[in-house]
Amino acid sequence: MRTRRKPDVPAPESPWSEVVPGLWMGGHEYAGTPGRVEFAVVRDEFDLVQTLLRLPGHGPDPGVRHHVWPIPDGPLDGTQLAGVIRLAEAACEALDEGRRVLVRCYHGYNRSGLVVAHALIRRGDSAETAIRLIRDRRSPWALHNELFVEYLRAGLTTARLLEELTE
Repeated sequence: MRTRRKPDVPAPESPWSEVVPGLWMGGHEYAGTPGRVEFAVVRDEFDLVQTLLRLPGHGPDPGVRHHVWPIPDGPLDGTQLAGVIRLAEAACEALDEGRRVLVRCYHGYNRSGLVVAHALIRRGDSAETAIRLIRDRRSPWALHNELFVEYLRAGLTTARLLEELTE
């Protein structure tokens, strides 16, 4: 499952960005050298890597905890939302243990933003504060998927229940 970025959305300037201490979000590609897209390959920089779009050859190294939950950068069903909630819970647990966590998708804007924002909300931030923090720390393009912003504002648990009612 590979989604293409919109042509007017630039690749991020870095492979990953720290949103709060220990919690990073990123992607598989970034604009490294001006005019050139480079691959972001995770080795052992993080204790836990959560991947929402898996591409071969992008790591992490063997021995690094790796959770994979492919989801589209679009409408999510109840099962997909439940997975996002579980990933955010696992990220919070790892942070509580002092571990470094990377949540990644294609560019590190939407899918990773959804998980990271939900983790921040679980830790006490409002949806608006989490969204603003992610956009400040990662990119103004982070969470440009308005549906994901609506999920966060409604609460993922509520969004999940509503999606399950329509399935």
